Amino acid sequence: MTWQVKIFLMNLSERLHLYIQLTRLNRPIGILLLLWPTLWAVWISANGHPSWLVVFIFVLGTTLMRSAGCVINDYADRHIDKHVKRTKERPLTSGKVSERETVWLAVALAFVSFLLILPLNPLTWMLSFPAVFLAASYPFTKRFLAIPQAYLGIAFGFGIPMAFAATLGEVPPVAWVLLLANVFWAIAYDTEYAMVDRDDDIHLGIHSSALFFGKYDVMAVMACYGITLLLLAIAGLMAGLGIVYFVSLAVAEGMALYHYRLIKDRSREKCFAAFLHNNWIGAVVFAGLVADYFCFGQ
Repeated sequence: MTWQVKIFLMNLSERLHLYIQLTRLNRPIGILLLLWPTLWAVWISANGHPSWLVVFIFVLGTTLMRSAGCVINDYADRHIDKHVKRTKERPLTSGKVSERETVWLAVALAFVSFLLILPLNPLTWMLSFPAVFLAASYPFTKRFLAIPQAYLGIAFGFGIPMAFAATLGEVPPVAWVLLLANVFWAIAYDTEYAMVDRDDDIHLGIHSSALFFGKYDVMAVMACYGITLLLLAIAGLMAGLGIVYFVSLAVAEGMALYHYRLIKDRSREKCFAAFLHNNWIGAVVFAGLVADYFCFGQ
């Protein structure tokens, strides 16, 4: 191997490492928080027997769109992140990746995501446009929306109506109930995350639900978990799900109550731990769905 090839491979490896950091592929929690609600919708829309092609498309598409969203977020916050200790060494903020390179990476990820859904029906194609708009515009809502986490819940949950459209060719009412449940879930878990960054957000003049709720932040988080589980129960009744699914919601409720112990003192470390723990709430609900369809053979 010549030295020119070695240098090229070293530069390529370094670039890939930077792109992984930029897209947060090294921190998959965001992918999982998008993926669980999408999989709920995929299974319910298919009555427990989804097409594996649809599963593949939505799993990969969710990963790509979350990655694109992270890239857009860093571009939108490039002048803010350099003032925050936790983010000032990100690839774009530190100058290791250029602004132009960042934009092209986001466009490429979104384009590949669109190519993925081409085997699906026209309604799914149409819904992909508001999905991209929501994902691209969310990072800018922190400048003017009092609770940008609500907007995040819509953006993170738009795979739900798309999944129903892909399977059924329509978006029934249960899809919108699931989407609304995801909005409240996103407010809950992203408020926990915002409680970690509260001081930085105050200093930088960024809006967040933690600042909006103020001293009632813990109460608001727990209320949002309660509303989320109530809406998931309603969606379960609409979908004709059985006892196994509702047992999983009871388990998820217990997990949500555990979050009260974590966030009640507003410790940065414990609030962040609560945020990460939401992955297991989403997983438990999904496991209940799959098990319910398996046990009752709908």
